[in-house]
Amino acid sequence: MARQLHTEIEQLKKKIFELCALVEENFKNAVKAILDRDLQRAEKVLAQDDAIDTMEIEVEEECLKVLALHQPVAVDLRFIIGAMKINNDLERIGDLAVNVAERGFEIIKSAPVDIDTHFNEMLARSVAMIRKSLSAFLNFDTKLSYEVCKLDDEVDALHRKMFSIFKAEVAKNPSTMEVMLQYLTISRHIERIADHATNIAEDVIYMVDGDIIRHNRLRKMQE
Repeated sequence: MARQLHTEIEQLKKKIFELCALVEENFKNAVKAILDRDLQRAEKVLAQDDAIDTMEIEVEEECLKVLALHQPVAVDLRFIIGAMKINNDLERIGDLAVNVAERGFEIIKSAPVDIDTHFNEMLARSVAMIRKSLSAFLNFDTKLSYEVCKLDDEVDALHRKMFSIFKAEVAKNPSTMEVMLQYLTISRHIERIADHATNIAEDVIYMVDGDIIRHNRLRKMQE
């Protein structure tokens, strides 16, 4: 029974690894579509979403099967619980990547505005968070997980800065209102993606060390 459980957990890990790669690729394509003003790449993001949704369902069903058949305990139980939570975060990142690509269509069709430096900085940090959180999961690396948590604070600060940039740009040039609204919406999606990447990092810490740090972080943010 123990050998069968180990085999099925390894198969589950493989499925999640495949989903990780797919989600990371799709998010990067959404970002590149905006940075390179590439409509075809944005359309590719939308087309890939069904594959992500299908794989997310398969991973959830596999987790439930392992729980029902083997009733794992200790480290194995933590892994299954963590995998189910991470699976949900991956699916949400996939959905938000689609939202980014959809808003990107309007940006690509519009003339460039003077926020690219700040916006690109936010995109770069969010891509780093996805990469680090997924690497933390694949390698059970808590050091990387804590780095993701730190990056989340930076993305939050950049998102808040986008509101000031929005007001200044629209006051200077009212004709940019529509495209600036698209940037602001994407900024919100990116901030949510960063939150889901942070959830993954926190779940890795739980899987490896058994520590729940989410509420500790919330208390520090409120101090």
